[in-house]
Amino acid sequence: MNVMRWSGPIARSIAAAVVLSCGLASLEAQQPASKPAQPSKPAPRTASGKPDLSGVWDHPYVPDMTKTAKDQRGHAELPYTPAGLQEWKTYDAANGDYTGSCMPFGMTRSFNAPYPIQFIQTDAYVAWLFELNTWFHIVPVDGKPLAKELEPTWFGTSAGRWDGDTLVVETAGFNGWTKLDTIGHPHTENLRLVQTFRRADFDHMVYTVTVTDPETYTKPWTNERTFTRMEGGLIEYSCEENNKDLREGHIKMWTPPPPKQK
Repeated sequence: MNVMRWSGPIARSIAAAVVLSCGLASLEAQQPASKPAQPSKPAPRTASGKPDLSGVWDHPYVPDMTKTAKDQRGHAELPYTPAGLQEWKTYDAANGDYTGSCMPFGMTRSFNAPYPIQFIQTDAYVAWLFELNTWFHIVPVDGKPLAKELEPTWFGTSAGRWDGDTLVVETAGFNGWTKLDTIGHPHTENLRLVQTFRRADFDHMVYTVTVTDPETYTKPWTNERTFTRMEGGLIEYSCEENNKDLREGHIKMWTPPPPKQK
């Protein structure tokens, strides 16, 4: 079952819109909207005293991380390196975007997508359950740093720690095959993300993501958002079920790029 909770125009190219359309197909079976509360209660805490981030969270749809809109502030002018700018200028989804082939969206695009995320929290781990294609990611929160050698993956490997009431998650070890957002802002396998999560009150969580990739950007840059607590749970999502554009040849099958020359 592939049900879309939100739909809207996608900028940059018709090709990019077609790529995304396999996931933005229908609005009929929406879950209840984000819960707008009366003046919100204080943020809850776990038995160990940490802020409790558990719950299902709605969040802004961010197809372009440079834009500022409701509940999110983008970084308008990205500090490209020459190589990063070239990669940005030459990207064309019509040549085969990996999401059109239902490959994993990667960390930032999964947080950018217009689908809720469920947080499950213990003293040892925080787990993110993405409604988007039922992906998940597990973050140890024991304060241990990332290993120096990491197996490249779509979502990377994460390490979390608490800084007061803010959860700080550092992620590295990406395969370099994803894009930061729908519009196609680039990164390499050397991408490092720092995400922060602070539950401001019972109904709201403040989120930031800082992008560092020296091959693509001359300095780190940050996107900020506000998440809103939802009632209800996640629903089933299958990208493959309704991907007629790929099956009927309207978009190209994605294949991994060749290894970079060392």
